[in-house]
Amino acid sequence: MPHDQNAMLEPGMFVQHPQAPEWGRGQVQSNIGARITVNFEHQGKQVIDSTRILLLPVYD
Repeated sequence: MPHDQNAMLEPGMFVQHPQAPEWGRGQVQSNIGARITVNFEHQGKQVIDSTRILLLPVYD
């Protein structure tokens, strides 16, 4: 279940949307329940339903 794996994401962490790599790297703003707010380089602020999308952590 994606929500369980997204639960480790914390504000300040960087992620990528697996179905939208063109959005670029995103920084997690908040992770509350099944809603993760991410500010993406090329798409701006998006609210992700973590029951449907597994965000991929980005490590520099």
